[in-house]
Amino acid sequence: MKRDEIMKNNNFDNVNSIVKMYLQEILQEGDICIDATMGNGYDTVYLAEKVGVNGFVYAFDVQKEAIESTKKKIEKLDFEKRVSLILDGHENIDKYVDKNIKCAVFNLGYLPRCEHKIITKPETTLKAIKESLNLLEENGIICISIYTGHDGGMEERNAIFDFAMNLEQKKYNVFESKFINQKNNPPSIIVIEKKKQIKNK
Repeated sequence: MKRDEIMKNNNFDNVNSIVKMYLQEILQEGDICIDATMGNGYDTVYLAEKVGVNGFVYAFDVQKEAIESTKKKIEKLDFEKRVSLILDGHENIDKYVDKNIKCAVFNLGYLPRCEHKIITKPETTLKAIKESLNLLEENGIICISIYTGHDGGMEERNAIFDFAMNLEQKKYNVFESKFINQKNNPPSIIVIEKKKQIKNK
């Protein structure tokens, strides 16, 4: 679904729709992606659909509930050969991924309907973002959905903003999307795009 179709169908009403709008513009058959916060597997499934049989998705989570929930969805769609479900923190991306990636998706906070004390944290999230940037292809993007309504959420948000705001402008585009008329701490999205570097002749 392209950007104009999203707007036309009134789907421009939540964070996931906005993230998909950005991803739709860059993802192609055969791409390699990272779902840095697997959760219930919806982003993992979306990425697996987009990269096709020749692409691959590395999905990370520290909770067995996330692995089990996502595994059921992956098996139902026969996507097992294009997805690796990794029971580990996303700060350890470099231990599992050694290929260039087209995108990485972060959906921060806690796993819905599970233990809210298990949350993403600034230090590990920043390490994961840095590792993803090291792997990112030119014109690739990192989408980070940031929630602040839980303990530690604002601290994580501030750490990410401080880091992103200081990325070198010649190498990266960084921008923010957010709802400004929603109540109860609406999430914001940071998108980091790695620019295509022009080589001197």
